[in-house]
Amino acid sequence: MSVPKSPPQAAPPEPEEQKITDSPPAQVAGEPAPQRVVVPRWVQLVMLPLALLAAWALAKAAGKVLLIFIIAGVIALILNPAVDLLQRPHVPRGLAVLSVYVAFFLALAGIGFLLANPISDQVRTFTNHLPQIVDEANRKIATFQRELEEHGIHLKLVTQGKTALQSIQDKVAKSAAKLASFGGALATEAANAIFDLVLVFVLSVYMLIYGRQIGHLARRLMPDGDGSRADDYPTLIQHAVARYIGGQLLFSTVMGASTGLSLWLFGALGIFPAGSTYAVAFAVFYGVMELVPYVGPILGALPPVIVALFMHPITAVWVALLFVGLQQLEGHVVAPQIFGHTLRINPLLVIFALLLGLQLHGIVGALIALPILSILRETTVYLNRHLAFEPFKRGSDGLL
Repeated sequence: MSVPKSPPQAAPPEPEEQKITDSPPAQVAGEPAPQRVVVPRWVQLVMLPLALLAAWALAKAAGKVLLIFIIAGVIALILNPAVDLLQRPHVPRGLAVLSVYVAFFLALAGIGFLLANPISDQVRTFTNHLPQIVDEANRKIATFQRELEEHGIHLKLVTQGKTALQSIQDKVAKSAAKLASFGGALATEAANAIFDLVLVFVLSVYMLIYGRQIGHLARRLMPDGDGSRADDYPTLIQHAVARYIGGQLLFSTVMGASTGLSLWLFGALGIFPAGSTYAVAFAVFYGVMELVPYVGPILGALPPVIVALFMHPITAVWVALLFVGLQQLEGHVVAPQIFGHTLRINPLLVIFALLLGLQLHGIVGALIALPILSILRETTVYLNRHLAFEPFKRGSDGLL
């Protein structure tokens, strides 16, 4: 007896591009899920510890060379999406890399040109008013000393007709030889930094030119995904770095704009009259300094506090309190909201990564700590999907 054939089923619809999440991507209907790669027990006991020790020894021996390669790799990951976009209309990859770098430098020059006029005007205004500001500060210092002496407090802020500001100026003039020596050392360090920057630039260009080969190598070294962009290891890494860069730029923009608006309000209210005059210059400088971990917010607050100190000590106190409040807002509201959605990493791990990077390579290490942490996070999530460790089973005799 023949069995009636079932009517042919319609082919499942093509799946839409899946959103990249931490959970394993949904499988296409009718296709088997990729099998996890099982790590044998002997590899867990022998090879993995040896591999970790070898990686640590290599990183310690490489030192600055490894740091330069890491910085070049991060830059290449940032610019690679634009290179891929230009290469789609059958543009040679080398030409696409050149076009992206030219566009990048032109964009920087354009931003600088747009900001140059207001900033230069404010700097010129401050320079022209500096003698009057110093004279006013000297008078206030002398007045402040007389008030202290009336209350029995004797501080030599003004000695032999010189104020503290003039004394500082004289000491700087007498230290010209030391400054010249320091300038020579600084020139040497600047030359080394320029050489390192050129090397980073050249390496990032080569990494971009051979970006697809590097991506294919990463796919061969890592366990196989399901074939979708949502489970493609190089794509996940690139998106992780892009999320960090976007979050960092948004963070700096928000903090710079908040600083400019706050200083403008201080100027409008008469608390810090120069705040409204130099708001744009202070805001841009503070926003750029926010790119530098730890010391950036302190360095960004120094110019307005110093200008306020020239005007009146109480004004400097108010401006300093303003920046303390801004930094509290930054640490408790702005940073968690922005980086919580971009890095997707526990704040304790973020702090640990920043401290470790600062300890190993100073400010540069702290700058690249979070991009590296983002890459490590995506790598861990990907391996957790596609790796399985062979369990250690205890037998009746107590042996494995």
